[in-house]
Amino acid sequence: MPELSRRRRLLVLAICCASMIVVVMDISVVNVALPSIRRDLHASETGLQWTVDAYTLVLASLLVLAGSTADRVGRRRIFLVGLAAFGLGSLLCCLAPSVGWLITARAVQAVGGTMLNPVALAIVATTFPDPAERARAIGVFGSMAGLSLALGPILGGALVDGFGWQAIFWINVPIVAAAMVCTALFVPESRATRARRFDPVGQILMILVLGSVVFAIIESERLGWASPVILGLLTVAVLSVLGILGYEPRRVDPLLELRLFRSVPFSSAIVMALFALCGFGAFLFLTTQYLQDVRGMSALAAGLCLLPVGALVVVLSPVTGRLIAARGPALPLAVAGAALALGGGASLRLTPTTPLPTVLAIYLLFGVFLGTVNPPITNTAVSGMPRSMAGVATSLASAGRQTGTTLGVAISGTIVGSAAPHSGTAFTGAAQGMWWMVVGLGVGIVVLALLSTRRWALGTAAEASAVFEEVDRGAGLRTAPIGRR
Repeated sequence: MPELSRRRRLLVLAICCASMIVVVMDISVVNVALPSIRRDLHASETGLQWTVDAYTLVLASLLVLAGSTADRVGRRRIFLVGLAAFGLGSLLCCLAPSVGWLITARAVQAVGGTMLNPVALAIVATTFPDPAERARAIGVFGSMAGLSLALGPILGGALVDGFGWQAIFWINVPIVAAAMVCTALFVPESRATRARRFDPVGQILMILVLGSVVFAIIESERLGWASPVILGLLTVAVLSVLGILGYEPRRVDPLLELRLFRSVPFSSAIVMALFALCGFGAFLFLTTQYLQDVRGMSALAAGLCLLPVGALVVVLSPVTGRLIAARGPALPLAVAGAALALGGGASLRLTPTTPLPTVLAIYLLFGVFLGTVNPPITNTAVSGMPRSMAGVATSLASAGRQTGTTLGVAISGTIVGSAAPHSGTAFTGAAQGMWWMVVGLGVGIVVLALLSTRRWALGTAAEASAVFEEVDRGAGLRTAPIGRR
């Protein structure tokens, strides 16, 4: 690909950032609209859970596939297809006459979203050949994720109050249309030097694991954990995990590169990503209902109550990046985990009449958490890995985040259960179980942060990197089983 002018490179970065904003913001923006969707479409708590999780579940399941497909057939081509699918899904969401149709449209949206974020990151990486400039561009791109996640409820609240819940989807349509035109005009085509091969069996097994677990959690409140359906789903999930462990190591280019998990920092990063977004997904799902259904706030007022979270993300993200460069990821991760645990612990004291300044002070803790957690997780995931595996590592970290968000919504909705439609102490009492889990997730992040940055852990990353360097030189191809090359 010929080198582009600086102005053209910045324009490509802006286009990719726009795709990041709409895809990530749609994870959080819908939360503030849930009470309105409940009233207009007569949705149950399970319906609200699926409205959020249909989106994040598809994202988690297909992220790695979309990235490898773009490497093979062309990143700009897949990026354009993703924009079109995301725009179509957004349009269908606007027109949904029932919660079932809305859930289906959210899944269509997410199919498009899977073709945007990982592909956009690859486009950014190839557009900026200079390492220092590339690092700055990726930093800007990555900061859009946390900012979009935090500011989504504020924008969503304004749109819901002003125009109805459909407006949170309508706004995507012109943005996507403009992005498609700009992509066609200004984004150059690119492909990977050696694209990873398609792994349909691995993809099916991954969908079965995630789909079965999430479906079982969400529907367990209605069907009961002992029901044949729930037990059957959990059995499918266990068998699918065993299938992954047995099948994926036999492939040269597996969808799930299990050898990466020999690296303690990488394994810890995936678990921390899951813990972090599970906690934040639960926070958003419960908080928007608490502010509107329990405290009687408008959607805009509820969104503005989350302004401390967005403000701290803006302030802390660049500071976190500099801190990682100077001292490594351990301190930011420990701060993030401690803030999440403290936020969950403080939320245990929330009641329908808790003074609003106290509520906002609690939300500041979640802002500190979100502003310090994402950059060090990405840094830890790719720590010591060869460049050939950096894309796979970051894609799996992103999948961990989306899986965490999905589980956070599924578990929190199941815990509050039938108390959700009611105001008052029924909701806040039921939510305490989830806040205790958030405390545990925060403590888990602190423990993993300390473990994954020790000298012996970094040594395992070096050993894993050596394995992939041998594969890159061809050793892996020579030792691969016949018929799997």
